Amino acid sequence: MSSSALRVVHQPEVGPDLEAAEAAASQFLTALGIRLDSESLRGTPGRMARAYAELFAPRPFDLTTFPNDEQYDELVLARAIPVRSVCEHHLLPFVGVAHVGYLPGERILGLSKLARIVEHFACRPQVQERLTKQIADWLCEHLNPKGVGVVIEAEHSCMTLRGVQAVGSSTVTSTLLGTLRQDARSRQEFFALTGVNA
Repeated sequence: MSSSALRVVHQPEVGPDLEAAEAAASQFLTALGIRLDSESLRGTPGRMARAYAELFAPRPFDLTTFPNDEQYDELVLARAIPVRSVCEHHLLPFVGVAHVGYLPGERILGLSKLARIVEHFACRPQVQERLTKQIADWLCEHLNPKGVGVVIEAEHSCMTLRGVQAVGSSTVTSTLLGTLRQDARSRQEFFALTGVNA
């Protein structure tokens, strides 16, 4: 794989129709009994449409890799990558951090790309379990490392702002592949470096 062989773009099946989204947002708010005739609320449907369009639009990026000339074979880990996504069940946000690590094979990854990959899969209606696995599977497929580990810790507003209203609760998910799944010492090292108790 050359240093910029893969251009990563999230291609939704249909692009956003902001005019239709604004009309739908207006109907939605009105149906909930919210009057939109005040100066401060008049523009809310349009702002709401643009905000959700932004939440669902990850930035394209080049997957930049480099030869592992030194044969580095220890864990590479990016901790506390910010995560923001939207729960696909209630369309309410969940936010937190991702810890993403891999054991290099023949190539190493530009470090900023770990954060880009997290954003790429988070910018759509999601569930945290799927998001965690998508990031790990994608890294395995495109980087061919000896192992991959992904842990996401997030607070879901669908749990904290409604329903059970479990304020302060967080959800932790993990996916381990390759050596990080099969070798107990490698797995322990990964969890120790992420600060997550395994």
